[in-house]
Amino acid sequence: MEKHKIVFFSIVIIVISFLIFQNFVNKNDIQLYLDKSGPLIGTEYPRSFGFEGNGIKIAIIDTGIDYNHPDLSGYENDAKVIGGYDYIDNDEDPMDTNGHGTEVAGIIAADGNLKGIAPKAKILAYRVSSDGESVSTDLIIDAIRQAIKDDVDIINISLGINKTNVRLDNSINDAIKEGVVVVTAAGNHGPALGTIGSPGRTINSITVGASLNNNTSSIASTFTIENKQYEVFPMEGTKPLSESISAKILFGKYGRERDFKELDAQDSILLVERGSDRLGELVYFSEKEYNAAQNGAKALVVYNNQPGNFFAKLEHEDAPPNYSPSIPAVSLSREEGLELRDILENEIIGKLDIFYHPDVVALFSSRGPVSPFYIKPDLVAPGAFINTTLNGGKYNFTSGTSFAAPHVSGAAAILLQKEPNLDPIEIGSILATTADPVLDPYGILVPSELSGTGRLNLTRAFDAKVVVVPHSLIFNLSTKNPDQTHALKLKSLDGDLPSLDIAFELRDDEIEFDYYFENEYLNIQAKLVKEKIGDFEGVLIISDKKTNYRIPILIHITEGGMNITETNGELSFELVHPESWSYAKISITNKDSGKTYKISKTPTKDSTLAIYEAGEYWIETHMTTKGGVESMYGVIVVNNPSTSKGFDIFDSIGITPKPLLIISVIIGVMIVMGIKLGRT
Repeated sequence: MEKHKIVFFSIVIIVISFLIFQNFVNKNDIQLYLDKSGPLIGTEYPRSFGFEGNGIKIAIIDTGIDYNHPDLSGYENDAKVIGGYDYIDNDEDPMDTNGHGTEVAGIIAADGNLKGIAPKAKILAYRVSSDGESVSTDLIIDAIRQAIKDDVDIINISLGINKTNVRLDNSINDAIKEGVVVVTAAGNHGPALGTIGSPGRTINSITVGASLNNNTSSIASTFTIENKQYEVFPMEGTKPLSESISAKILFGKYGRERDFKELDAQDSILLVERGSDRLGELVYFSEKEYNAAQNGAKALVVYNNQPGNFFAKLEHEDAPPNYSPSIPAVSLSREEGLELRDILENEIIGKLDIFYHPDVVALFSSRGPVSPFYIKPDLVAPGAFINTTLNGGKYNFTSGTSFAAPHVSGAAAILLQKEPNLDPIEIGSILATTADPVLDPYGILVPSELSGTGRLNLTRAFDAKVVVVPHSLIFNLSTKNPDQTHALKLKSLDGDLPSLDIAFELRDDEIEFDYYFENEYLNIQAKLVKEKIGDFEGVLIISDKKTNYRIPILIHITEGGMNITETNGELSFELVHPESWSYAKISITNKDSGKTYKISKTPTKDSTLAIYEAGEYWIETHMTTKGGVESMYGVIVVNNPSTSKGFDIFDSIGITPKPLLIISVIIGVMIVMGIKLGRT
């Protein structure tokens, strides 16, 4: 009997010890793994000075929040979640039934086992979606308006509609005018360009794309043949290499078992096409990788069967039991894949490397451009493999720009705690201009349409002493208008402006830059020195000896030119081109309201437009020449709008005269036909 007792108590002690150990490990794993993205963006530095978002209120417009999660500590009064509204059920209980909003909230302000970026900030939850997928624009707008009434400091919107919505963009601009910082996710529709929709496309919101995270899952790859660099993406399940692979490249069709019957793939880098040439036949990436490995290949490169590149997983629910990838596998665009196939007649040696590299833009992250007049996204932040809170007191690893945006919202809370008098534009500028530049796997600075100014660096933002507005520059040059000057307003956060060093980084040598100071303004002049047409990028670097502020520059160079003059609120346009041109369509858009007017012009027809509202206007002209259609851009500020407005039927119904004339003709024909039919 005593022996049985000893065995029983021994088992109990072992079980209890295991549970205590497991609990200890779980808690420490949470703390360690959560803090991958935090230290990467520099949260520990402001935290060491006691800045954790104290006194800042952040609205999360999402699927609600599970305020019963121990790291989000309650609802109302002195709890973490101090208010909000449920627009789905029309009550004051914004409980999250999906998990997306709870994940966002944890990244921003969790304060328990898991520490958010600003753990002492307070949250207001506005539930506008039940599933995180279907989202009503009207509900988002209602939530924004309520957040303004609730006197929040920051709004985080990690939901989007993936298309342009002027009403939604205007509601965000209204919040910004009221002094609210608005942070929006860029979206998860990469790697294609031009995939940022509303609300991420809003000019004055802080639009955030996703970079990888500071963990072993964040890997990048390079693939080179002689001096040619190919853009490849590691498939999920591929591990970093201890050393690069150099081997001959062979084509293995679709990587099926039968494709190896007459192919010696031993020690090769195998190139295969995605999918199959047989209708209905599924060939998983895991199958391609397994067959390549079984036949002795050192690595697998899969090119797309449709335009562009793609993201792929090797391990999935339909993979064979106990399947584990044994050779590296990467994806390649169809265009580069077909190009590579064409040169494989001769023996070609390729070099593949796969390595840890957290500061890479995630493949899924939506890209710009959204407009020729401003740059989006503004910056990127960790948005892949993020550990955060989940419904039911749980934790979850998750990826998406939805989870990059809250890193920036938390960072904005830290800055507002330190500098409460900064306005939303200034907060956005500090966060963007102090970001770390993002390099591709080959060490080349990526275009701003992928990463904006770079990856969030809260340490540098916290130490910033200078605010630069705007935080990007757009120049419109032509062979007829070869130079242009823009002014940046500089503001010191610590007394007088310090002595500043100015430098330019240029991708090309088509442009020369110069600068001069004028009181609190820094004037930047761009001058065309080579007649090369296209879009070009550069970076202006302003340094106060301790911090570098990076301002991306985009230059549009066109053959044709456009001179815009304004007299008493009336705009007139002079268009010039070295070739003869026949027709031009001109769009004039109010920067703040988004309202657009359209007129047309020919070489023999002068067109003018009366402007009845002061503000900045973007001019976009599409000119038809012998060589095709060329786009030109310009900006003009109207300070004294026209006061001689009569009744304008076209303006009153929001339609341009030409379409209305067509509609009128159609209606007239229908009326005549109706009369004739009525007589029979």
